[in-house]
Amino acid sequence: MNSQNEQFEPKMEAIYTDPTEREALIMVVEDNENNRDLLTRRIQRQGHKVVVAENGRIALDKLREQTVDMILLDLMMPEMDGYQVLEHLKKDENLKSIPVVVITALSDMETTVKCIELGAEDYLPKPFNPTLLKARVNACLHKKWLHDRELQYREFIEDVNKQLGERVRTQVKQITSTQMATIFAMSKLAESRDPETGTHLERMREYCKVISEHLSSLEKFKGIVDRPFIDNIYAASPLHDIGKVGISDDVLLKNGPLTEDDWRIMRKHPIIGADTLRAVDRQHPGNEFIKTGIAIAEFHHEKWDGSGYPYGTRGDDIPLEARILALGDVYDALTSKRCYKEAFSHEKSKGIIVDSNGSHFDPAVVEAFLNIEDEFKRIRSFYADDEE
Repeated sequence: MNSQNEQFEPKMEAIYTDPTEREALIMVVEDNENNRDLLTRRIQRQGHKVVVAENGRIALDKLREQTVDMILLDLMMPEMDGYQVLEHLKKDENLKSIPVVVITALSDMETTVKCIELGAEDYLPKPFNPTLLKARVNACLHKKWLHDRELQYREFIEDVNKQLGERVRTQVKQITSTQMATIFAMSKLAESRDPETGTHLERMREYCKVISEHLSSLEKFKGIVDRPFIDNIYAASPLHDIGKVGISDDVLLKNGPLTEDDWRIMRKHPIIGADTLRAVDRQHPGNEFIKTGIAIAEFHHEKWDGSGYPYGTRGDDIPLEARILALGDVYDALTSKRCYKEAFSHEKSKGIIVDSNGSHFDPAVVEAFLNIEDEFKRIRSFYADDEE
């Protein structure tokens, strides 16, 4: 057995230890001293230990201090009779699994039925037969062993599952971290072709995250914007302009305004990016992060009123991830210095966004932005470009 499984061996041995091969602890609850002594001697001859109690109250007190494998319980006792003890045992989560054999001088069927209904495992009349007593004790110990083995096995399985789960999560985290780093590097490579983007990708991740976190607190987005949604949009947002790798330098790096033909080429980058990521999705289907990246890349230039590109999609038909990123993307462009403009202030940029509420931007996303605008200012300041 390899070292990874050695930690489980002691538990497995405990699970499969036969009860006949070990010493049990049996409680005798009997108010008559002679009967107690007689039962004690006969049980000890079977190779077991005995703990005695003179009445039901003492028995319950002792059971709270130590664990026993089974109980031989007299019914007719002072202070607390066997029926009351049974009721207490079966209501206590820590004691109800202990098998009980009732010993009594009563032999009528009504008494037997009542004891069984209260949870007794078996019934043995006085004067008891030693052979029958031994058989009853062995049967109860075996039942207790089976019960304990099931609990131990469940704990063992839970322990194994927990450790396997931790290993899988660790490996997935390691793999995911590597993948994220690679994809982010690819996104940075695409962005590096534009000398003015600076720390744009870092800011975009944070903008998308804080908007999503705010939306998740709203009733309208319950069950839509959850933790996986937030994690995926944070991780996938750098992919929004990955399609620019397919745009020629003549257009992407043109020094001056773009012509109409240039714009026709530039407007293809959402489709190029989405198609690139769909190729990845076909090779590795089911990855929600990639699906989020596709939605962002393809639709982040669409507008709420349908006047965007590449398809003219409008309203809720635009994926929520893209609607969130669109606002962050515009805010970042407005607050950044470009060759054709100085960086706008937060207040001026906010005014432009508010003016575009319901036309360019989803009103719910604009409202979220206004509620957390201090977070946007903090992010913009923290991830300032070098020249700033």
